[in-house]
Amino acid sequence: MSGLHAFPLPPRRVFLRRLARTGLLAGLIIAGSLGLGVLGYHHLGRLPWIDSLLNASMILGGMGPVDALTTPAAKLFASAYALFSGVVLLASVAVMITPIVHRFLHRYHLDLDDQGRDD
Repeated sequence: MSGLHAFPLPPRRVFLRRLARTGLLAGLIIAGSLGLGVLGYHHLGRLPWIDSLLNASMILGGMGPVDALTTPAAKLFASAYALFSGVVLLASVAVMITPIVHRFLHRYHLDLDDQGRDD
């Protein structure tokens, strides 16, 4: 036996604990990204805190900005934050599905080591 076949499938409680841990990590990534956006919109965009939260939430959620930005610094920040938000979305989804994919591969004994390689 090699690779994924060497160990039995962990119990459901271990899987659920892993799901909770990765969900918490994804939540922390999103919360940190939201905080970064709020600070940027507040300081560079000169928006009130609540409007900064709204704009950062809308960008991070993929909906688009609410308020028009007038300074070049604010526009550059908004552009960078929008691109950053797309990466954060992908990273958060990847973090959250990792235990699911791992369990699937483990459960169905898909040993991918050295298969189809022409090394």
